[in-house]
Amino acid sequence: MKVILMGELRGKGGEGDIVDVAQGFAENYLFPNKIAQPATPGNIKQLEQRRRNIEKREAERIAKAQELKAQVDGKFIKVDAKIGDDGQLFGSVTTTMIADALKAQLGVEVDRKRVEHAAAIKTVGRHTVTINFYRDINAEITVLVGDVEEPEPEPEAEEAEGEEAPAEEAAETPAE
Repeated sequence: MKVILMGELRGKGGEGDIVDVAQGFAENYLFPNKIAQPATPGNIKQLEQRRRNIEKREAERIAKAQELKAQVDGKFIKVDAKIGDDGQLFGSVTTTMIADALKAQLGVEVDRKRVEHAAAIKTVGRHTVTINFYRDINAEITVLVGDVEEPEPEPEAEEAEGEEAPAEEAAETPAE
């Protein structure tokens, strides 16, 4: 069944997209929750009239998502959890805990459903977590669990660059 989405539906599309879904899904979930409407000729005509407004809102959403990604991408956040003697956590670090830590430490509010990680975080250490801000705009952060020190990559990167330059000059000198 063809429907017109009224907002973003993860995995299907965004506002104004015409997508094909199962009839039961449309009638029992999308229509009652006003997430979509049937793709009738009249509704498609109205969609064309609203297309400019939809594109404007879409551009604003993408700009906001890019801004949030720039604030968060590559950052470290620390999550406190109860740790046993063997380095195992009592329970696990949840997406809600990560979202709360993002808000407290970086000032970025993210819905817990946007936090994605492959497996449950149940050990002390560093774990990479992906945050989906909007459609295909993702940022990766490192979650520090337990007494792990936050690294300072900037001085190391500068030293590495400084070491490489003389080595290159030395390699060029004998060749001449």
